Amino acid sequence: MAIGWWGGRFRPPASLLCVKAITPGVSAGNPSRPKQQSPPAPIDQTYKLKFPVNAVEFDRVSKSYSIYEKPAHRFKELLTLNRCSFHRDFWALRDLSFTIRRGEVFCIVGENGSGKSTTLQLVAGIMQPSSGEVRVNGRVSALLELGAGFNPEFSGRDNVYLNASILGFSKREIDRRYKEIEDFAEIGDFISQPVKTYSSGMVVRLAFAVAINVDPEILIVDEALAVGDAYFRHRCMRKVHELRARGLTILFVSHSAVDVKAIGDRVLWLEQGRAIAVGGVDSVLSQYLAAMTEREGRYAAGSGDAQSLTTRVEPVLQIPNVDHRHGDRRAEILGIAILNEYAEPLHLMLPQSRILVRMSFRANRDLARPAAGFMLRNHLGLDFTDIDTDREGQTLAPLRIGEIATVDFHIDIPEFYPGTFSFSPFLTESGATCDWVDNAITVQMARGEGPVYGYIQIPCKIELNTSLPTSPHNDERLEPEIA
Repeated sequence: MAIGWWGGRFRPPASLLCVKAITPGVSAGNPSRPKQQSPPAPIDQTYKLKFPVNAVEFDRVSKSYSIYEKPAHRFKELLTLNRCSFHRDFWALRDLSFTIRRGEVFCIVGENGSGKSTTLQLVAGIMQPSSGEVRVNGRVSALLELGAGFNPEFSGRDNVYLNASILGFSKREIDRRYKEIEDFAEIGDFISQPVKTYSSGMVVRLAFAVAINVDPEILIVDEALAVGDAYFRHRCMRKVHELRARGLTILFVSHSAVDVKAIGDRVLWLEQGRAIAVGGVDSVLSQYLAAMTEREGRYAAGSGDAQSLTTRVEPVLQIPNVDHRHGDRRAEILGIAILNEYAEPLHLMLPQSRILVRMSFRANRDLARPAAGFMLRNHLGLDFTDIDTDREGQTLAPLRIGEIATVDFHIDIPEFYPGTFSFSPFLTESGATCDWVDNAITVQMARGEGPVYGYIQIPCKIELNTSLPTSPHNDERLEPEIA
C-alpha cells in the first residue's frame, strides 16, 4: 500500500500532477546555482490535460530499467560518468497511450511481467517515464505493494496518522476520519500493535481502509486485495461499487476475470509492455482469455501431453464434506468443485450469474452407460433441483476400469434467497446408483438488490394496460358473470 510516501520520497497533496520525461542531452539549468522555486500557479494555468473529461492520460509512454550483470558494473559506469555503458535496457513499457475518463473504473489485465505494476507506479508518481508524458489530474490514493508506505515499527494507529498527514490532512481531520478507518479495517486491538506483527491480510485491511477514507479522486488498486479473506474481499468490492457510484475514478489491476467483469467499465490488455487491446470489458476479456487458453494449449502440447482439450482439465481430487455416502461403488466420485464461469474457485454465488460445477470420477468396473449429476439443496435440506447428464441429453462415453472422467456443468443461477446451498454429486450406470455423496460442498448465496420472499425471485416483466378490452360487437365493457 502506498499513499503519498514511497521510498522516502514525499508526494505533495496537489490536485494536479504532470510527469514528463526529460530528453537526454538537454540541460535542465545551471547545476551550480539552485533554481528558485516559484509559487504554485493556479489550476487553470498548469492544467495540461488535453481533454478535461479525462483523469489520466498516457501519451506514447515508455519506461526502461537498467539491468546490470554484476554490481561492480554499476560502479564502473558511475566512474566513467556514464560515458561507457555496462548495462542493458529492459523496456517494461513501449509507446503506451491510453486515457482514463473521470468517474470510470479502468481495469488492466495481462500476464505477470506485462507492465501492469509499472503503469500504476507511473500514475501514482513513484517513478518517471523514460519517454512520453503522463498526465494525472486529482488526488491519488494507491494500494500497490503489500505493506508499502507503512513503517513496520509503528503501530497501525501511528501509520494511519502518518499516511494521512503526508497527504495533507490536519490532525483534526484525521481524528474525524479515524473511527471510520478503524471500523472498516476490523483488526481489533492490533490497531495499537506494531505493523510488523500483522499478518498479510491484516496489512491489506488497514491499507484499504486508509486508502478509501482520505477522499481520493483517483484510487489505484493493484493485486493487494487477492491477499484478503473472502469476507473482506466482498466488503472491498461493495465499497468499490459505492465509490464508483459516487463518481470516483478507479484504476484496478487483477488476474481475476470475474472481478474485472463485475466492476470494470473499460479494460486495457497489456502484453510485454505494449497495449494489445483497450475497450469494453466483454470484448477485451474475451480476446484475453482466448489468448491465454491458446497459450495453455500450446504449452500442454509442447510438454508431450497428447490428450484432447476435453480431457486436459485436471481432475478434482477433493470432496470437502461427506454427510452420507452410498452406492455399489462400480464407480466412485473423486472430487467436486464450484467455480465461476472462468474456472476460478467460487465462495459466493451472485444472483443472475453463471457458475461451473466440476466433478471427477473413476470407473472401478467397465461402465457401458455412465451418468453424472448433482442435487441442489438449501440449508434446511429441501431438494431444489437435480441436474444430470441424461436429463440434459448429454450421453457420456463408456468407461473402462481405472479410467477417470471429469464433467463440467455450466449453470445460470437465478436469484435465490440469501443462504447456504449444498451440492450432492452422484453417479449412476443404467439407472443403478454407483456413488452418492450427501452435501459434498456448500456455497453461500449473496444478497441481491431487493428482498426475496419465499425461496426464489422469478424474472418477470410487467406491463400496465391503460384500458380494458372491449366486446368485439359493441363498446360496452365486458361484465363478469354472476352465478
